Amino acid sequence: MRHLAFALLLLLSPPLLAAERLDSTPRIAVMSAFAPEWQLLKAATTEQKSHSVNGIDFVTGKLAGRNVVLFLSGISMVNATMSTQVALDRFDVTGIVFSGIAGGVDPALHVGDVVVAQQWSQYLEATFARDLGGGQWGVPPWQSRDIPNYGMIFPGPVEVRRAGSATPEKKTWFAVDTGMMAATAKMGDVALQDCVAPGRCLTRKPRLILGGNGVSGQAFVDNAAFREYVFATFKAQLLDMESAAVAMVAYANGTPFIAFRSLSDLAGGEHGGNEMATFMGLASANAALVVQRFLQAWTPPR
Repeated sequence: MRHLAFALLLLLSPPLLAAERLDSTPRIAVMSAFAPEWQLLKAATTEQKSHSVNGIDFVTGKLAGRNVVLFLSGISMVNATMSTQVALDRFDVTGIVFSGIAGGVDPALHVGDVVVAQQWSQYLEATFARDLGGGQWGVPPWQSRDIPNYGMIFPGPVEVRRAGSATPEKKTWFAVDTGMMAATAKMGDVALQDCVAPGRCLTRKPRLILGGNGVSGQAFVDNAAFREYVFATFKAQLLDMESAAVAMVAYANGTPFIAFRSLSDLAGGEHGGNEMATFMGLASANAALVVQRFLQAWTPPR
């Protein structure tokens, strides 16, 4: 009887409907984590029209000659995941471009540099192991040990389901779109900012770095030892709190993705205190400059 009742419930239930599209124009989604990062992009966008969904503000218009929809992901992996899927559900998104700041991990890089990583991973998709004493850790049998641990933290792959596939897969790295990455080589020189105010300039001219690895997690990292671990383990150039989550959502939906992250600090590698508050504006501006050049160089699939 219970099976019959369940079948009747399914028959009587209204069908699930796709979310209503707010705009029918194919657009590139250009997203940032928080307001200082997107203000420059928004100021450069013409033909603006605003929409709001679940507290997320979307702005459609034209940026660098392309039809775009701008929005804030919010800070953190969960916010980025949620807002990206809302954008994909409510707009006809042809590609996702992330513009924002990050913490530098590679000791060869400096504040102000813009990194376009070729792939992204989640360093806190992990098991926190049981302390057995004497430097030994009790790790559950299902936990992967392919990635070296950091004390009790044992990172591993994340399970993801992709559109068109009934079987979930486990992935450690999410690659950016190959066509988007190829377009970065066509951008040419970009004049990156090196001063936060007259007479307050970086000691090195910022550079544009194409390729390498990026990692993301739910923590704001300002720790030199953990920074060294991330560089040694993931061969990462930078870390942030959103990009790998967006890369995963893009992969699951089959949507092209790329991220442009400018270093606002060195994640604990500075001599002195964290410098994000000082260089956030400069880093945000440099990421925005490169994103606009990229939009001119990349041709959306439609």
